[in-house]
Amino acid sequence: MSSLPPPISAPTGGRRPSPRIAQWKRTWYFLRGNTLALIGLGIILLIVGVAVFALFQPVSWNAITEYCGTNQSLGENSTCPPGYATVCTYPAGSPAPGPNCYQTPADNPSDVPPTWTNHPLSAGALPLGSLTLNPDEQYFFSTYQGLLRGSDWSLIISVSVVGVGAFAGLLVGSVSGFMGGVVDETIMRIVDIFLSIPQILFVIIFVSVMQQIHTSLFGLSPSATDMFVLIIGFIIIWWPFYARVVRGQVLVVREQKYVEAAQASGAGRGRIVLRHIVPNSVYPVFIQMSLDVGTIPLLLGVLVYLGFRIFPSPYFPEWGSITALSVVNLQGFLTTCQVSSGCIIPWWQILFPGLALFLYAISVNFLSDGLRDALDPRLRR
Repeated sequence: MSSLPPPISAPTGGRRPSPRIAQWKRTWYFLRGNTLALIGLGIILLIVGVAVFALFQPVSWNAITEYCGTNQSLGENSTCPPGYATVCTYPAGSPAPGPNCYQTPADNPSDVPPTWTNHPLSAGALPLGSLTLNPDEQYFFSTYQGLLRGSDWSLIISVSVVGVGAFAGLLVGSVSGFMGGVVDETIMRIVDIFLSIPQILFVIIFVSVMQQIHTSLFGLSPSATDMFVLIIGFIIIWWPFYARVVRGQVLVVREQKYVEAAQASGAGRGRIVLRHIVPNSVYPVFIQMSLDVGTIPLLLGVLVYLGFRIFPSPYFPEWGSITALSVVNLQGFLTTCQVSSGCIIPWWQILFPGLALFLYAISVNFLSDGLRDALDPRLRR
């Protein structure tokens, strides 16, 4: 069966669609034949929808509502400090002190399992359970609320870093590979310098230094400035990877006959780079972007796990930060849990944040592979 798209017929008026529109139609024809790409597109659209929905939630943009359970390990009522929302909780094996109370393990008063029935929280029930703030105390926040409010920040940070880094690397790599000679050597030596710097170490130093020398940038609040500085730090260290990948592809593309034909016709270097070199060198960038979009939240989680302050608040709603906090809590729980006492492992605290990161990374990978196959005629089968 032929894999060629159906011919694009002219409309009734006799005018054919523009070449750009025809190209979009051909791309969509090949993309919709890739099942995994459509699955990835569906998941991404779902995440974007959740992020848009989160923007209209009555929750602070840089914090999560912190709750305090009323029971301790002995089942006695505790006094919650100011700033925490009080929630009725009681230990397993004890009678509920009243309606709309959450049952928790006897020795872990902040581990509220997933439930749809109780509604004492301002955000409703705990469909994804609680995420403990301190394993030794009764403080927690809603995993659902954290993942909901963190969806837009995870998208903003990862897309900004990868998008700007890929764009800069694409331009620099194209110029370097096409020009060659001294220009190529100079740019590649600069790229080598950046590649020799450890990513995490550079981001830590950059963010730490900028936090000491500024209070705000471009009229932004200190918290918004911290996020802007964090994104800039990642962009500075991220673009050289794309420049190296694109430069190698350009060295192959510039020897093709259509580039020689463009040069023979008198086309300028800028036009050749933008109209011929860049479009035919962009395909490896999609693969690298699909890997990097899922890597950014993981690196953010590593920084939080190591204890570095990179976000405006300790419990900033970002998927990597939430996942790192869940891993720390699980480690503390496993070291103190006594099997004989019947303690319950809070599986929900690491499952749902990890699942959100996994779906985000795998969906971008699926869609990126599908776009590469649809845009590159050499890969169409």
